[in-house]
Formats: sequence, C-alpha cells, structure tokens
Amino acid sequence: MTLAPMTPLAALPSPSTAVWQLGPVPIRAYALCIIVGIVVACVVTEYRLRRRGVAPGAVLDIAVWAVPAGIIGARIYHVITSPEKYFGADGQPLKAFAIWEGGLGIWGAVAGGAVGAWFAARQLGIPFAVVADALAPGLPLAQAVGRFGNWFNNELFGGRTSLPWGLQVHVMDPDNPGHALRDDAGKPVLEPGLYHPTFLYEALWNIGVAALVLLLDRKLRLGRGRAFALYVMGYTAGRFWIELMRTDEATHILGVRINVWTAALVFLGALVYFLRVRGPREYLIPVGEPAAPVPPAGGDVSQVDLSGREAGARPVAPEGYRVVTEEQFRTYRETGEVPAEEPAATGEADRDETDETGSEEAATEADAAEREPADEARPDPDRTDEDRAGAGGARPADRDS
Repeated sequence: MTLAPMTPLAALPSPSTAVWQLGPVPIRAYALCIIVGIVVACVVTEYRLRRRGVAPGAVLDIAVWAVPAGIIGARIYHVITSPEKYFGADGQPLKAFAIWEGGLGIWGAVAGGAVGAWFAARQLGIPFAVVADALAPGLPLAQAVGRFGNWFNNELFGGRTSLPWGLQVHVMDPDNPGHALRDDAGKPVLEPGLYHPTFLYEALWNIGVAALVLLLDRKLRLGRGRAFALYVMGYTAGRFWIELMRTDEATHILGVRINVWTAALVFLGALVYFLRVRGPREYLIPVGEPAAPVPPAGGDVSQVDLSGREAGARPVAPEGYRVVTEEQFRTYRETGEVPAEEPAATGEADRDETDETGSEEAATEADAAEREPADEARPDPDRTDEDRAGAGGARPADRDS
C-alpha cells in the first residue's frame, strides 16, 4: 500500500527578499508596488476626467494633494487601531513616524486621500463628485497592485490550507528587515505548511470591483458620486470576508477584528448614499479660458512675445468649470458653442413677484375706471343746463377715441 504524500503537490512561492540596496539607498518592494498602483489610478482617472470635460493634466494637480494626504491618513488609522505598538508598555512613540517599516490602513488612506482630492478639486473648480466618480475604477486597481507588496513582505496571509494555491511563507529575519531568515546552509527558512494567500484574494476581488464599476457606470451612467459609492460597496463586501480569513495581529472589538466592523459600517453608509442620491451624470465645460495673444494693430511683429511659441504650446487650465447635461456637452464638443446658462431661481421669483404686483396695480386701475362713470353720472348743482347739454354731447366721442 502506498501512502499519499503529506506535502502538497503545488504551492505558491513567496519572495525571500523585499528590500534591495542601491548603494546607500534601500529600494523596497512594498513602496514600488504602492507607486505603481498610484500611477495606474492616475492614468485611469485622467482618462475618465477628460471624457467628462476636464482639461488635460488635472489629475496631477489632484494627486499632489491626495497622495500625501492619503499616506498621512493611512498611517494615522494604523497607529490609532494598533496603539500598543507605539504607546503600550514596551511601545516606541517615535516609531509612529517610521512609515518605511510598514503599517498603513486602507481606510485612513481613502479618507485622507478624499480630503486632499476635495481640496485640490476646489482649487481647480471641479465638482468633487466628478473627481470621485472618475477615480472609482482606478482606485481598486491601485489597491490590487499594492497588495503584491504584502506578498513581497510575507505578511497578511490567512490560515492553514491544503489547496493547490496555498502560499509558502518565509520566516523573516528581525535583524535584517526585508530579508528571510536563513539556515546554516544558507537556504531561506519557511513556515511549516501552506497558508491562504489573502493578498491574492483581495487583489483579484479588487480587479473584479473595477470591472463591475466600469460595467454599471457605462450602463446606468452614474453621477453625483454614485460610481464611487458602488466601488466602496464592492470593496468593503470583499474586505469583510477576506478579513475574517487573516491571522495576523489586529485589534478586536467584541471578539471580531476591528477592520471587519469598519468594513460593515462603511458598506452600509455607501449603500444608503447609493440608494438615496439621484441625478444624471455631470459633464463640464471650461469657464474663463485664457484668450490667445493678439498681435498689435499696427502689425509690428517685433512687439509680439514669441517665447511661448518657441518653447512649445502649453495648455493652461481654465479658471473653473460649469456643469452641463450630456447633450449640451456633446454639442459643445462638436460645435464649440457654449450653452446658455439656465436662469437662476431668484430671477424667476422676482418675475413672479413683479407679475403679482402688476396684477394688483391693474386691478386697482380697473376699479378706478369702473368708478369713474358713476362719478360723472352724478349731477353737479353748480353747472347750467347748457353746460350739461354740451358735456353730454362730447362725452361719447371721448370714450370712443
């Protein structure tokens, strides 16, 4: 009788090195994955913003604020939800600033990045809902790329498994961060058994969320932040069950990981927003575009500044944007004709008030006209019979004229 082998026939390997030295500068795989993810999100968002009418390059102005704010928010969330590592009995408070050692929370990253994006959008004159909807499919793609940084770090895996895609996990060297511990023969030391690759589960789930957002957004033409709410619902639904599989250290509330509670609450908030908010997709046309330089009337070309032309044409962002309908946006793109602004509600109210006032004045004049014949019919004792006869002959002619 032949016994089945105890070791799995297939497994997913893990890198034994997550940091490379480029001279005195350490190159960290986790940071590279985050950077690539940011680039992916920016490319997708730029494409979608242009299709909504935003000038080229706006995503870079937004990223300048959103990325640092997102990193700060991610670190703050991690420190708040894992305070014992920094403020406990054996904690090191200064380590709270050591972002390069790991520890970023996606919930804080999204919240902090949203604040930075809101500020940038306000400066550019772009409605924040347009930016959020444009970012909706790009953000889960960025998260999918970033999760491979956890793979390089041999972290955030799940429980034991015997599935063919079970993950091999290295024992990392505490004295040499970013490198696996090695035995006497120089081989990397592995944890016993295989583990659920939760990083891979989440990466694949995020790619599916991005596809879902793109599909429904194209079909339903979502607007007013509903595409972003759809992303939030999709991501948190996956994060809920994936978080239950993880075995790394985490803060618990009522015996449940804090990120599970966060995923559930954020999902409910996004669901309420998605169901309650209504409205068409927003399109934008520029307001206050800079005018092209006009040569002097006398034709003296020596007075024309050609430095800009020599350096190449550089697009200048408009002062702001105006929200229009999809039909108006298409007309603007095809003909360049700027749609007329709709009258303000206050103007309509003023017209209504004017109409009412005019009606009251007209009614008063009509009443006076009706009373006038009665006054004229009343006999005047001071007038003679001849006067009355002459006046009586002239009165009909006056009324007919």
